[in-house]
Amino acid sequence: MYDEVIRGGMVIDGTGADAVKADVAIADGRIAAIGEIPETGTIETDATGKLVIPGIVDPHTHYDAQLLWDPTASPSSIHGVTTIIGGNCGFTLAPLRPGDDDYLRKMMAKVEGMPLPALEQGTDWSWETFGDFLDRLEGSISVNAGFLAGHCAIRRYVMGGEAVGNAAGPEDLEKIRAELATAIEAGALGFSFTNSTSHSDGEGEAVASRWATPDELMALAEETGRHEGTTLEGIVPGCLDRFADDEIELLGQMSAAANRPMNWNVLTVDSREPDRVPRQMEAFDRAQELGGKVIALTMPVQVPMNMSLLNFCGLFLIPGWNDILGPDVDARMERLRDGDTRVRLLELSQSPDAGVFRRLADWGDYVVGDTYNEANEGLSGRRVADIAAERGTSEFGTFLDISLADDLRTIWWPTPQDDDDESWRMRAELWFDGRAMIGGSDAGAHLDRMCGAPYPTRWIADCLRGRKLATVEQAVKMMTSDPAGLFGLKDRGTLTVGAHADVVVLDPEAVDSGPAKLVTDLPGDSGRLVADSSGVERVLCNGVAIVEHGETTGAVPGTLLRSGRDTETVTAR
Repeated sequence: MYDEVIRGGMVIDGTGADAVKADVAIADGRIAAIGEIPETGTIETDATGKLVIPGIVDPHTHYDAQLLWDPTASPSSIHGVTTIIGGNCGFTLAPLRPGDDDYLRKMMAKVEGMPLPALEQGTDWSWETFGDFLDRLEGSISVNAGFLAGHCAIRRYVMGGEAVGNAAGPEDLEKIRAELATAIEAGALGFSFTNSTSHSDGEGEAVASRWATPDELMALAEETGRHEGTTLEGIVPGCLDRFADDEIELLGQMSAAANRPMNWNVLTVDSREPDRVPRQMEAFDRAQELGGKVIALTMPVQVPMNMSLLNFCGLFLIPGWNDILGPDVDARMERLRDGDTRVRLLELSQSPDAGVFRRLADWGDYVVGDTYNEANEGLSGRRVADIAAERGTSEFGTFLDISLADDLRTIWWPTPQDDDDESWRMRAELWFDGRAMIGGSDAGAHLDRMCGAPYPTRWIADCLRGRKLATVEQAVKMMTSDPAGLFGLKDRGTLTVGAHADVVVLDPEAVDSGPAKLVTDLPGDSGRLVADSSGVERVLCNGVAIVEHGETTGAVPGTLLRSGRDTETVTAR
């Protein structure tokens, strides 16, 4: 007798092959048989008319903290995700010197939008080494989870406060390299770093990784390549728009030095910027010439994202805006009332130098979300352009006036400007390019600003009942075996006999994501955006149900993925 038999579904195995009607038998956490299975299972699941697919592998998340209080990786798991990769962008919670937790919490709150009260109250911060951190999660998570070792934490652990503002000397570099080796030997899947100008710590200083020289980054890439089953991930300023020549060279040289693939986040597609994708793809081409492999992550859906002038968000990344707005809210409000400052902010937002953030500057197309003052009563759900026309005021001025009436607390929903047919044609072309991979949800980060976790159900729904720019078989492959292959995850990403039983049963008529909504369910009564799923009938991780009919079960069968044990080496050449 099998542990479970899923009967009569249309099996999409994750290889790109056409769906086939078959039964799937599970025993001891693995796929035991596929086909017509006469033997019974302790659990019998009728999947007639349903799709049976491998669990989704999300290659770019920041669930490092949330998993400590939420083993389900909500809301990713209810959208079919069974494996997550964390520790991206150079940011991890370990290694951690005793007494340094306050600095690390405030840095994570700033760079990754994790509410500080949740970080303060969600866990006890009692680990030190990277291995200690992994051990805290072993045996207590619903999904499979692997973590890269982040440069910022390692550098801070070795150099203390000197990690910010200083290059590493020879002795420091040897210690940093040794600490990375220790983390990988404990199970880190590889190395991640940032030198993005958008990343500052809780004190407003450039994060530790940004002070590293190219020689330091190269040394750490080389160290990563000394260990089996490892990979690289990095963020440079040009990831947000267009790479500079030296950034392309750095990514390619690091990948070649490690002989490991490097992935970066995130490539956005907009028909108004037709040269962006070709420029970003040059990173892959140059890396190939150097003997490396540099892969872009790109999302197959548009991610719901809101803005607020009260808290740090994408608007603060418009070049020049952060310097003008400043950290003091009262002073910020005073500046936003000043006519000359308004003109300057508008000019900066419309400037060619705004790059990718120009897409945030279509002020008339913003939709008012939550409001907090009587002066704004009745405005929720309305477009700024319409309100401005009624008032006889400029669109940007109206946007600011509404915000100021709420003491900047107004929640704004930008209308996507890249939802045109040509942008979608360009996206579909990119999905099949071979130089990019689906991913970039940032799930677990920017919690009150965006909700990228539901991309699997939204894209599958679009493939089945929407634009149909890819077949569902192609989409499943791009979200399962492709990322599993990049990271070298052993026996994951496909429904084949002997593979781990990470399985999702979907209703093709109903599968989708609900709209993003704000809930207050984090430690410290902190809020976050989530989205319900529909049509997700059953999600198994290692053969155990972690989701039934769109609700988590509380089971914790997830594997803490460790390099070398749960991954095999994927080389860049």
